[in-house]
Amino acid sequence: MIVLVVLGVIFFLILLILAFVVSNYNKLVKFRNAVQDQWAQIEVLIKRRADLIPNLVETVKGYASHEKETFEAVISARNKAVSSVESGSKEAEMQANGELSQVLGRLFALSEAYPELKADSSFLKMQDNLKETEDKIAYARQFYNDAVLKYKNKIEMFPSNIIAGIFNFKPEPFFEATEAERVVPDVKF
Repeated sequence: MIVLVVLGVIFFLILLILAFVVSNYNKLVKFRNAVQDQWAQIEVLIKRRADLIPNLVETVKGYASHEKETFEAVISARNKAVSSVESGSKEAEMQANGELSQVLGRLFALSEAYPELKADSSFLKMQDNLKETEDKIAYARQFYNDAVLKYKNKIEMFPSNIIAGIFNFKPEPFFEATEAERVVPDVKF
């Protein structure tokens, strides 16, 4: 009889440990998937921004054709941002998009020197679309960083850190401002 009780307690403890492992594993997967989902949302917005930039540059070129250096910098940064997606590195993608944000600021500052450009309806519409997309990217970065924080906390906090270590869950990088984004653009006319 005592043997049956001991076996029952052991069986119950095994079930309890198994339930603990499964529950923590599923939570870790849920948080990791939330991070991946938020990253995918950022990529959708970055793609939209990359699609808008060539039209915006062409419109500005019509009014300020002698600003070749700015246009080349914008196109170069856009191409670097697009190709960084193919690299598979979130860090490279974050860096390239930070640089793109920096040169876009210079492009918009350039429009201040050309009143007829500022009055052009297609330019204004594209500028509004790009500004709206930039705002959405900023919010998506916030949501991504929130998801990364929850995931990172789950990976590092006891006792789920044990399960994370066993099943090789790795932390994801935060989306931080790059050095280029921290510098105020120097615009000269």
